[in-house]
Amino acid sequence: MKIVRKLAAAAALLTAAGAWAAQPAPYPSKPVRFVVPFAPGGSQDVIARLFAQKLTESLGQQVVTDNRGGAAGLIAAELVARAPKDGYTMLLASAAQISIAPALHAKLAYNPAKDFAAVGQIVDQPMSLVVNPALPAKSVAELVAVAKGRSLNYGSTGNGSISHLTMEAFRHATGLNAVHVPYKGAAPAMIDLLAGQVQLIFTSTASAVPYTSTGKARMLAVASKKRVPSLPDVPTLMEAGVRDFVSTVWIGVLLPAGTPDAVVARLNADLMKAVAQPDLRERLGALGAEPAGSSPAEFAALIRDDIARWARVVKASGVRLD
Repeated sequence: MKIVRKLAAAAALLTAAGAWAAQPAPYPSKPVRFVVPFAPGGSQDVIARLFAQKLTESLGQQVVTDNRGGAAGLIAAELVARAPKDGYTMLLASAAQISIAPALHAKLAYNPAKDFAAVGQIVDQPMSLVVNPALPAKSVAELVAVAKGRSLNYGSTGNGSISHLTMEAFRHATGLNAVHVPYKGAAPAMIDLLAGQVQLIFTSTASAVPYTSTGKARMLAVASKKRVPSLPDVPTLMEAGVRDFVSTVWIGVLLPAGTPDAVVARLNADLMKAVAQPDLRERLGALGAEPAGSSPAEFAALIRDDIARWARVVKASGVRLD
């Protein structure tokens, strides 16, 4: 009987040890990958690195940016959608991959509405209407008038991009006459705008400010509900007479669907802590980007509404990529 009792005690110890070993390590217990859908150097990459630094400090683990450019961000989005549901692979997401893509592509390798867990919005970047300074237009009304007397070319960051679709919505609202010239990103589009190859563009404030602040380009208006605090002299398009015209580039963080709620909550708390820090807000403001905060539920609702809104814009414009 003593032997039986000893064996039973040993088995109980082994069972307890096995159960203890099976317990997951506290999150996070290793570096976290922050997938960025664009090449290094752009405004979204800069934003990702700012937040990665703050998260590294608060999480106590290195948050490493991983640039996965290509296909307008769809490659990066698919990578994260298929990643393990453990909180160690995050996506720096924007409307391009999540809200606009479903309306432009008949088939996507991921479902934006079902394959991700919303963590929180961190930045809101209004689109801005920017022109070459040689163009004799210092207001939206003057731009529309100029376009009636000459042929204008407008650049975009690519076919089906938010830059392209915002200009198409603007043309529909104002009757502006301009020919579309697509580029592979904001940088080459802005270079040709400065050179006069195209005369106007809708681009994010973060992409425009480095040029408009030095007089190399002129910002006529921003497509936000209210003026951008860091650009107090630039009117909104609604102030300029374009009714109910709003187009912003939201940026937020997503995880694979099915990630534990506790992990989502931890990351949301740390992101909102970062958003509140004065030094980060100042650096975002210098980029023309507005800090934004939200709960996971609020961010999920924003995404649902944005998918429906861009579906209407794409349908009205007739743009289709496949």
